[in-house]
This record gives sequence, structure tokens and C-alpha cells, in this order.
Amino acid sequence: MGERLDLGVRAMDVFTTTCRGQRLGIFAGSGVGKSVLLSMLAKQATCDAVVVGLIGERGREVREFVEETLGEEGLRRAVVVVATSDEPALKRRQSAYMTMAIAEYLRDQDLEVLCLMDSVTRFAMAQREIGLAAGEPPTTKGYTPTVFTELPKLLERAGPGPVRPDGTTAAPITALFTVLVDGGDHDEPIADAVRGILDGHIVMDRKIAERGRFPAIDVLKSVSRTMPACQTPPERELNKRARQALSAYANMEELIKIGAYRTGADPIVDRAIALNPALEDFLSQDKDDATRLTDSFTRLEHILNQGMIRE
Repeated sequence: MGERLDLGVRAMDVFTTTCRGQRLGIFAGSGVGKSVLLSMLAKQATCDAVVVGLIGERGREVREFVEETLGEEGLRRAVVVVATSDEPALKRRQSAYMTMAIAEYLRDQDLEVLCLMDSVTRFAMAQREIGLAAGEPPTTKGYTPTVFTELPKLLERAGPGPVRPDGTTAAPITALFTVLVDGGDHDEPIADAVRGILDGHIVMDRKIAERGRFPAIDVLKSVSRTMPACQTPPERELNKRARQALSAYANMEELIKIGAYRTGADPIVDRAIALNPALEDFLSQDKDDATRLTDSFTRLEHILNQGMIRE
């Protein structure tokens, strides 16, 4: 893996710090803000080019994403590949491969590429249609065997750049693939298969979105497997302290809300309660608010140290 990549989104930069050439999955249901999150990444990440693949999306949403959500600023360095939900299954599948082919072409021009694909689930659905039409037997939830052989072929095309014949290494392709988990079933076949292939996963939670905090990322359930390699020891310590505070509050949240928890019963929970408003504000970010990675850690350190002073 390469050096760490500044994504411009505080929740991801701090809690799922990403290396260049890493592949991450964004696991989300419909209507929790994943399109807005993708537009933030397209506009704010520190890379040379962005390739966006919109696979199986509704036509109205595609136009809205390109013209309004992504906008002129995002389109300056972006290539968008589109296959709407009414397109034939073969076209939807090939559009996903075209997205990766364009990313590879730009990588071969020595550009650092960020590839965003929405969504791998609809690619799998298209492959299922093709497989069933060809006479393949349906397996788990109707998915055909070729679905699970095609997924790694698609996802593995992103990653660190290959070594050229002259010994130099090509630029990496960092990729984020969305996976639909309607109903909150994170163990359904496609989500489970994709999670085993990628280098980490970011979980978006409907409950967080319903209370108005965007991006609705559940940082306690999100993991970047390369994070230890791209954080300094002080940053890892800040990450650990913040996770402990968020976890302590989450474990006691119901008791706190109904007034059953008494202040002083547990110093760790008391501190978590004191820190929670500031941490929630830290995790909340407007779509046009770009924060650099080092600034995010500085702000988190200030929040945690202020909590120690109040304690």
C-alpha cells in the first residue's frame, strides 16, 4: 500500500484512515446519504482523477447526482460512467468493467486515481440475470455461481499499481464500492462476499441519518484493515480514546435517555457523556465542508483534551 490518502471527510480520515491503493466498501441502505458522501469524496479527496460508476441507478437520481450533487467542481477532474436501472443486464455489468478500465487507463498515465462505484450490489444483480438466462442454477438468494466468481475479478482490479518492466511502480487506484444492505442485513450473500474481498468497510446507519447527523457513518462498526500502517502512534492513541468514549456512550445510551443512569456511577461513562456532544459535532460534516486529515486529528485532540480538563 502507498501513503495515506486525505479523503476530506473527518469520520473516515480519523476512524478509517485509508492508504493509497486501498479498496473499501460503503455498506448502506437506501436513503441514508451515500450519494452525498460519494460526491464529498469526489470533490475533496487529494487525488489526480476521479472515476465514478453509477450502475443500475434511477435515471432521475443520475442526473441529480451529476448536475447538482457532484456539480461543476466535482466534474472538473471526474469521469462518470452510467448504466441506469432500465438498461439491459449486460450493459449494466459491462459498465462496471468499463469504470475499472477507465481507472486503469488513467493510472497508466501516472495519475493517482480514486474510483467510486455505486453499486456493486446492482452489478451482482445484473450478473445474476445473465446467469439465470444462460441456465445457471440459482444458489443463495437466487444468485448464480458466476456472481461470486465475477465479484473478485471486478474488485481486484483496483489496488496498488503493478510493477512495470523497467522496475518502476505504476500509480495506485484507490476504490470505494457501495453495497446495498436494505433491511440492515449485513450478512446477506453479496455483502458477505464483498467484505471478504475488500480491505475494509464503512457502515452507514439509518438511525444516525434519522437523527440528522450526516454523513451517517457508524464509526464503531467501520474498519480499515490498513489503518495501523498509515497512522502515527499519537494518532492511534487519539483514535483509541475517541472509540472508547463513543462505545461507552453507545452501551449506556438507553439508560441515559430514560434517566436511569446516575452521574458518578462510572467515571468512564461520565466522561463519555461529557464528550458526546463535541464528538457528534466532529462526526457531522456539511457536504461543502472540506477538512484536511491533519486538521481533523488536531481538532479531535482538542476535543479529548478539553474533556480531560472538564473532568
